[in-house]
Amino acid sequence: MSRVMRLTVVLLLNLGLVTALVIVGLAAHSLAVLAAGVDYLADAGAIGVSLLAIWLASRPPSRARPHGYPNATNIAALVNAGWLLVLNIAIAAAAIQRLAEGTRRVEGLPVLIVSGIAAAVMLAGTLVLRGDPDDSSEDGEEDLNVKAVLLDTAADAAAAAGVAVSGAVILGADGWYWLDPAVALLIAVIIGYNAQKLVRKVIAAIRA
Repeated sequence: MSRVMRLTVVLLLNLGLVTALVIVGLAAHSLAVLAAGVDYLADAGAIGVSLLAIWLASRPPSRARPHGYPNATNIAALVNAGWLLVLNIAIAAAAIQRLAEGTRRVEGLPVLIVSGIAAAVMLAGTLVLRGDPDDSSEDGEEDLNVKAVLLDTAADAAAAAGVAVSGAVILGADGWYWLDPAVALLIAVIIGYNAQKLVRKVIAAIRA
């Protein structure tokens, strides 16, 4: 399967989960699930940028662009990682606000079910991308564009699994509603840390 096909599969997986996560997040009053739905929508847009970058990079040189678009995939990686970083700062702020003001009741069962499904789907997407035989350029350099999408997808799988666990605890304890924004905050911090590392790596690659 080509790189474009793999990215397209993951794009469709993200789009398929967005509606379900947003609906369940609103109905269950779960910030963690709602944040995941918004994150998947952002990821879908980021993958679209990645596909555009791959198309630009494959275009032959022209009179206006004698060297083609050599940095297209790196720039897409920068957009993807930057988008993810900004989004997780917003999620962290919302989680802190909810923890400070007090959390309302969160329905644990729908959170557990939809997040468990999302974790399985995103894990499948990670395996699809990780098996990409074209994840390096012709000179053997790492394709940071694909790496950015892989990071997003792996983070989504881990985040969904964490939300599913929090849903199970909330359901079992019939309380502990603070756990939902706490998990959302933890996930945002972890993903944000990895995203800023990738941003620095991409900037270094563009300057090289």
